[in-house]
Amino acid sequence: MDGAKRPAIIRSVQQWAMLALLFIGFPLVRVILAEQFGVQFPPFFFFFPAITFAALIYGLWGGLGTTAASAVVAAWLMSPAAGKLQYPSPSKALALIIFSLIGGFMCVMGDRFRRTRQRVTDLEHEKIERGNKARLAAALESMTDAVFISDATGNFINFNLAFAKFHRFKRIEDCVRSSAEFRNLIEISTLDGEPLPPSMWLTPRALRGESSTNYELSLRRRDTEDKWIGSFNFGPIRDDEGEIIGAVIVARDVTEQKRIDNMVRASETRYRTVFQTSLDAIAINTLRGAVYIDINQAFLEMSGYERDEVIGRTSLELGLWTAPHDREQLLNLLKQGPCRSYQIRFRRKSGELFWGVMSASVIEIDGTPCIVSATRDVSHVKWAEEEIRNLALFDPLTGLANRRFLIEQVKKSAALSVQTHRKCALLLIDLDNFKILNDTLGHPMGDLLLQAVATRLQSCVREADTLGRLGGDEYLALVEDLGGTAEEAAAHALVRAEKILSTLDKPYLLDGHEWVCTCSIGIAIFGDGHENVSEALQQAELALYQAKAAGRNSLRFFEPALQAAVNARAALEESLRQGINADQFVIFYQGQFEQGRLVGAEALLRWNHPALGMLPPANFIPLAEETRSIIPLGNWILESVCRQIALWSKDRRTAHFKVSVNVSVVQLHQHEFVDDVIKILQRTGANPHSLRLELTESMLVSNVEDAIHKMTILKQHGVGFSLDDFGTGYSSLAYLRRLPVDQLKIDRSFVRDMLTDASSGVIAQTIITLSKAMGLPVIAEGVETTEQMAFLEGMGCHCFQGFLFSRPLPLDEFERMLPEFTLDDALFYGELKA
Repeated sequence: MDGAKRPAIIRSVQQWAMLALLFIGFPLVRVILAEQFGVQFPPFFFFFPAITFAALIYGLWGGLGTTAASAVVAAWLMSPAAGKLQYPSPSKALALIIFSLIGGFMCVMGDRFRRTRQRVTDLEHEKIERGNKARLAAALESMTDAVFISDATGNFINFNLAFAKFHRFKRIEDCVRSSAEFRNLIEISTLDGEPLPPSMWLTPRALRGESSTNYELSLRRRDTEDKWIGSFNFGPIRDDEGEIIGAVIVARDVTEQKRIDNMVRASETRYRTVFQTSLDAIAINTLRGAVYIDINQAFLEMSGYERDEVIGRTSLELGLWTAPHDREQLLNLLKQGPCRSYQIRFRRKSGELFWGVMSASVIEIDGTPCIVSATRDVSHVKWAEEEIRNLALFDPLTGLANRRFLIEQVKKSAALSVQTHRKCALLLIDLDNFKILNDTLGHPMGDLLLQAVATRLQSCVREADTLGRLGGDEYLALVEDLGGTAEEAAAHALVRAEKILSTLDKPYLLDGHEWVCTCSIGIAIFGDGHENVSEALQQAELALYQAKAAGRNSLRFFEPALQAAVNARAALEESLRQGINADQFVIFYQGQFEQGRLVGAEALLRWNHPALGMLPPANFIPLAEETRSIIPLGNWILESVCRQIALWSKDRRTAHFKVSVNVSVVQLHQHEFVDDVIKILQRTGANPHSLRLELTESMLVSNVEDAIHKMTILKQHGVGFSLDDFGTGYSSLAYLRRLPVDQLKIDRSFVRDMLTDASSGVIAQTIITLSKAMGLPVIAEGVETTEQMAFLEGMGCHCFQGFLFSRPLPLDEFERMLPEFTLDDALFYGELKA
């Protein structure tokens, strides 16, 4: 049985079953009512529902047939003898006639109701159908794609305006109406140009049940020779029973799109050909993350990697950049637009470095910003340029700068020194008796010596200095940034020159021959802007002649005054070393007073020079720091003071003393400084709480974190700290808050001028206020008059150090004055105030 007819048969069976149920069921209800409740109803009364249902479902004749059948059954039921049909009495006959008339009336009314309902349903279906057709027509006309619908024979029954335009019809009336007309008008072929037979056209295929999407065909109109390419979707139209009743075709003109696609493919082919055959390394990577998307063969050959090693990885992962900031610089250039001729060094997979010239720009691929770059290997060009530069600016024998390069550097240094006010020096170096080597062992040996000397000289100068060979056996060292004064620059230049003398004086091994060669050095200081390059070189040559005249293996300065200063400095340095070894240094103590009571002292170093007498620290401490003699000297001072603290702790008059010791910046930044202090305390048995190390603000500027760390460790061991010369340095208050200091010292320069200079008084007041806010004691040094003391007391400072109370004294004199200040402190203080 056809699946489409099955629902109708089932519905018909259901209707007959319902009619039978009504026809039989209601009479049974009459019987039940009569037997159970004694209620008698006319038999025909219960047939009206069946009559009404038959009239509504099957119409007038169905209802009349049911009425007749009901009348027969009712007559049988009204027979006096059960089961026998007899001629009814007049009253029963009348009842049956009335029943039949009512039944007929109900049949007529039911049939009219059924017809009326059917007409209303048909009208509604027609309205819906018209709406559907209107919506379909509107949809078809609004579509940009061409749509046409055919019936089961292949003739067109509907199409839209786009269909006419698709097939180049000028007017809608020109549209063909049948498939035969269409075949006569249009010639269809595949994209390869093969004609398509009519049986394989889309409408016949759809009517055979086939369907497809994006099926492309080439069409040509016979009368105009117009050609275009269409992309078609087609399929069959089926009715409710599944029968094919037509076909629908949707078409889109993709001629222009195909032309663009062909152009893109051609462009892609050209691009790919250029991309792969280019001699430059071409790469595409993402702007963010630098992940490689595509590379060409030249890139692989240049970098040394395989393709699968590059794609999906970044340039940083591959290590192509010799310095990561090179890529950051490239990105900064790309922000301004395309980058051209960017020279940079890259690294191959093997580790070999090479120079490349890169051009790059930012493009967008599938919505992702990318960098496309082309790099050309120019290593051979750079090597050639470097070789030319070396030949022009460097000595081919030693590799040092030649005369031309040296003169240019001296000019630059002279100009820069004028701006920075920092002196420079020229060290002209000449080998002694070099001619003897050439005459005895030959020029090849002379060349070996020149090369060996160049190597040794490079170890004697800083990286920032310039070293070169002027010619023959003459070398020149340009030493910059030596100091603000000529004396200071001469001292630094002397250190370099002496190192050169001692280094070159050692024997040379030249091809199996041992040779000793000394040198003479002439030094010229320049940088005041008055001399030119020629004058500076002439001065160095004159100084060199003086050095050679002095007996060779020596050095001389061009200016006699500088030579004298250098000689004096050298003598003082030698005396300093001897003084440390000969125990010529002594410690003086200057008392520190609080409201007239001696509470401690500051240990001050003096040099008892055998020829110059007692020298203050300013005369030798800078030299000791420069030569690093301050380290053993500082340890000696600290150990001496700690031994004295241990002795004073046993005397009730001095047990409370806190003794301050100045610490040099060289000492503080020594790695062993903290360990040295702790070991000295342990060795001497001194109470750490009685020791106070004095630091200056300027010492903390260079490496404040290191200073805070070391101070914190010593503070945990009980050592105190005093910040000396406070107010003259440049330390930040934020760092001051972190420093574990126990005392601030007002610098003597503020104390000296505060009665005459208002700003000095304001600074002193600020320091006192700051110390109170931070909870730190404050002491003023350099107090020499009672007026100064009174002024400081008025501002809240009650701790003093200065000549008003005591000068720095040797240990024995300091201890002799102890009774005066410890037994009658209040009286002494009252006398001072009076």
